[in-house]
Amino acid sequence: MTQSRRTVLRLGLGALAASACAGTVLALRRRPAPDLPSDLCITAPAWPYDPQAGLPAQAPRRVPAEARCPVCGMFPARQPRWAAQLRYLDDSAQFFDSPLTLALWWQAPTRYSPGRQQTDVAALWVQDFASGRWLDATQAHYVHGSRERGPMRNGNLPPFGDSATAQVFAKANGGRVLSWRELDAELLRALDTRIHDHA
Repeated sequence: MTQSRRTVLRLGLGALAASACAGTVLALRRRPAPDLPSDLCITAPAWPYDPQAGLPAQAPRRVPAEARCPVCGMFPARQPRWAAQLRYLDDSAQFFDSPLTLALWWQAPTRYSPGRQQTDVAALWVQDFASGRWLDATQAHYVHGSRERGPMRNGNLPPFGDSATAQVFAKANGGRVLSWRELDAELLRALDTRIHDHA
């Protein structure tokens, strides 16, 4: 067999293999995607207090890797800088992927944690965006409208332990400083870009 025939044969076999691969890819693309229900809902259970963890029952806890946010279904441990949590009166805890989802939960607890109410909550915590230290969420200072993106790649509410640090952050990244009481339903709705709703 001459060199030119070998080259033609190789090119022909290569073209045949490429067309077979392309046909397989096209066949896979034509398959319809599974039709998932639009009302799919993640119910995130509260985590009971574990005395073996070595923390007082009233202290903020390390976010478990398996914990899911009751508002959006995300895993808060994957974005620990943004994580928030609450402790119920029975010392169980609920974990959130961000201050935004904690505030959304606070506005409508029975929507996201059936059977729970605000009166069941002993403490709310967020992490200081500068230091990572746990803070009382009701005493933190939040920056609304900054360029900083939260876990869902949308606007969020970076929290700070003191107003001066929050003001410095807002000056550098845009936004304005708000208190917990100023996080009203209208502001939270504007930040909430989830497609899925628990309503």
